[in-house]
Formats: sequence, C-alpha cells, structure tokens
Amino acid sequence: MRAAFDATGEVLIVTGGANGIGAALARGYARAGGSVAVFDVTHASDLDQEPRVEQHTVDVSDRDAVFAATQAVLDRHGRVDALVAGAAVQPRSDVRTMDPEAWRRTLAVNLDGVVWACQAVLPTMTAAQRGAILVFASGLAHMGRAQASAYAASKGALIAFAKSLAAEVAPARVRVNTVFPGVIDTPQFQAANPTGGEREHWQKTTGIGTPDDVVGPLLFLLSDAATMTGSTLTRDRAFPAEQEEDGQ
Repeated sequence: MRAAFDATGEVLIVTGGANGIGAALARGYARAGGSVAVFDVTHASDLDQEPRVEQHTVDVSDRDAVFAATQAVLDRHGRVDALVAGAAVQPRSDVRTMDPEAWRRTLAVNLDGVVWACQAVLPTMTAAQRGAILVFASGLAHMGRAQASAYAASKGALIAFAKSLAAEVAPARVRVNTVFPGVIDTPQFQAANPTGGEREHWQKTTGIGTPDDVVGPLLFLLSDAATMTGSTLTRDRAFPAEQEEDGQ
C-alpha cells in the first residue's frame, strides 16, 4: 500500500530545521504542498532552493525570539497547523568535569526551546481546534550514555512534558506526540561521535539511517490519519526507506 500526503494550504514550523531530519522534513512537507518556516541559528543555503520554505534566524532558547518569529509566520500565512520541535544540542562531557554553562545551555535549547515553541503556537492551534505538535526524544533517555548526561536528561524530560501537554490540550483537539527517530546519520550525530567506535556499533546492530528515512513517519504523524495523542512512535529498529524506481 502506497501512502501519499497532501499538505496544501497548511503551515509547519520546524525548529532546528537547517539540517538533518528537520531539513529533510521541510523539503518533504513543502513538496507535499505545504509551507514551512524553519527556525534555526544556522541558515541552510540548499533550502533557499525550496520556494515553499522560509528561514528565520532563531535561537530557540530565547523565548522572545521564538514568539517574534512565530508571530511573523502568522502575519504572513495567517495560520500555523503544525510544529516539529527538533532543535537540540548534544555536548559530550563527564559529569564530574561538566561546565555548568554547558549543562544549562543544553537544557535551555533541548527542553526550554521546546516549551517556548509550544507556548508560541498553542493559542492559534487551540483557537482553530486543530493542530499537531511533534517532540523528538532519544533512546538515550531510557538507557543513558557515558558523557551524554545533559542530552539524555533533556530528552527524558521531554517525554514527560509531551505526555502532560497532550493531556492538557486534548479538549482542543491538538495532538502532541513523541518521536524516537533512531540512530540517524545527521551532522549532529557525526559531531557527537567523531570516532569510529560508535558508528561501527550501530552499523552492526540496529543500523544507521538517513534523515530522509524519518520523513514518512513524521508526515504520517502530522496528517489527519494520525488520530492519537500522547503517543510515541519509535524507530529503534527501522528499515531504510525504499527508493522508488524511475517512472513511478
């Protein structure tokens, strides 16, 4: 069974969308007919080629900046139908020697940034009595990892936050779901794992996916077909997306 998604007339905000999964989703959503606003501290020149994708320079840890950028999207489009909160940092440090500022920065981006983005879009979503919010968690939230305590802690907190928010906004028919994308070969994964050991481990076990592999599941969760909230989609063991043959 082939799946197709139509986002014509709808608007998505993606935080951390300048590269990796966020950028792949921005392209996929735009090609499905929707408009995408990317919030990131980095500008992606390749996304300039996508006419339905606009980029806003935003540090998601800055609540005022998130609200201002969201208002700019509303002023231009008159609506926000979906939010994918993907902005994150992933430092590596022993707990004993961790710089307090690195800890605070990780939580400010990975956790606070999600909260600010949700606060910014919820008024328009609840008024419209519809909307979809996706939050990225990580397998490290469950199993931890040496030198990744700040990242793992932020992702663990997001799981509880998303479930609580889902219960809070359910009467307004706003859906809030959590995604475990699996091990994906993004610039952030590469930077956090500069040596070959981690890559070799995942290649021998669950495999390493590409950002495009996650787009289909994300589009499903953003679509009307995903009639659930407070749920989790996990790609711990996942196949790569099949490539369509020419002419199909």
